[in-house]
Amino acid sequence: MNASTIAEFIAALLILIGAAMALISAIGIIRFPDIYTRSHAATKSSTLAVLLTLLGAFLYFVTTTGFISVRLLLGIIFVFITSPVAGHLITRAAYRAKVKLADSTIEDELADVLNEKERREGK
Repeated sequence: MNASTIAEFIAALLILIGAAMALISAIGIIRFPDIYTRSHAATKSSTLAVLLTLLGAFLYFVTTTGFISVRLLLGIIFVFITSPVAGHLITRAAYRAKVKLADSTIEDELADVLNEKERREGK
């Protein structure tokens, strides 16, 4: 077994793990009860799934053709930066629009913070 074969195996393993994480993310989006937990499933595991898949593709291209794909590297960086931020902003907008929390939610820690801020601003 040479180094190229091992690198191809690792690349295939990364792509397979990325696909499994995408499946877990999809199940989480379907199964979770409200927008807040669904957003968590969509951003955390989907980001990891895309990163693993792109990293596996990058490793495969490097080992088989010797080609370093700047597009794949930029894709990894772009997804790593934008996906969590987008998920946070969507969740924040839903909270400020007063979207109901799930019935199983025990505590809303953000309510006290926002109520205090509104009280200080005189709203």
